[in-house]
Amino acid sequence: MAKSPAVDSELIDIHEARRWQDELSDLVTTPEELIELLQLDPEQLPWAQQASDKFALRVPRPFIRRMRLADPNDPLLLQVLPGATELEVVAGFSADPLQEAEANPLPGVVHKYHGRLLFITAGQCAVNCRYCFRREFPYGENHLNRKQWSAALEYVRARSELREVILSGGDPLVLNDRQLGWLAGELAQIPHLNKLRIHSRVPIVAPSRITDEMLSWFARSRLKPVLVLHCNHASEIDAEVRAGLARLRNAGVTLLNQAVLLRGVNDKSETLEALSETLFDAGVLPYYLHQLDRVNGAAHFEVSDSAAVEIIEQMRRRLPGYLVPKLVREIPGVASKSPIETSSKLPQTN
Repeated sequence: MAKSPAVDSELIDIHEARRWQDELSDLVTTPEELIELLQLDPEQLPWAQQASDKFALRVPRPFIRRMRLADPNDPLLLQVLPGATELEVVAGFSADPLQEAEANPLPGVVHKYHGRLLFITAGQCAVNCRYCFRREFPYGENHLNRKQWSAALEYVRARSELREVILSGGDPLVLNDRQLGWLAGELAQIPHLNKLRIHSRVPIVAPSRITDEMLSWFARSRLKPVLVLHCNHASEIDAEVRAGLARLRNAGVTLLNQAVLLRGVNDKSETLEALSETLFDAGVLPYYLHQLDRVNGAAHFEVSDSAAVEIIEQMRRRLPGYLVPKLVREIPGVASKSPIETSSKLPQTN
């Protein structure tokens, strides 16, 4: 006897949930395993272990499979493998470069901008990027259960100027759909909100996370769904990522990307042009190119402002304007991202 469509759909949902949850529970978390998997020189292992003790290594296996074997300069590897340079103390770099502690009015809420705010929905990510500006954020003080979320939701209800809530973290998509669906449902009942935005790297590093259940609470809400991805290099986008992005796009989700300019990873115009073209082919619009937030342990990734401007100018000469992301930096206390326009106006970072 044939199974009913409802039963088939339920079985598919269970399979999807198990797959992404299995992938996010089977992360590579030791430098030793990552170095062995990629056939790298084990001599760097002691430094990698020391740096990982300060900021843990976390990387999903689907992302590792896109890295080149025996290549210590692979641009995906450089974003996730701890190294000796992270242990250096560099003037001008700090634990809280954006001073978010001053914009954390109550647990779970970061309110820096007019008309929108962040909900810190998760205290960890699927992947720990070595340049993460929140690598020392006090997630333990901002990890909430449903009862504790009531204060954060009341904060939103009391501010009629808000139009958008951004789910951030950590990475919100490491949470299950039951938790996120409940929160999205609560937000949809607040009449002055009209957009729900998610900032996530998970669709890039573990695209199996894009399930029917996830699309149900996100794309079918009263709130307009916007997903801002974090992808820094064209090699991060494989066939499975493209398929996941297609599902999001077909469900009516607006897809944007913000990248970080990283020395040795994407600090050439040709590399960023390939990223923009690849993103657009996958239905994603390049949005921001961020100058590095000066967090402890990330100084080796920094690119000077003058070099950044030259890269963008080269992109403008070769690409249509809609494929050139806005070059920006975030300045503590400023009510929006600050555009970096011309070299004559720039304080030089190095």
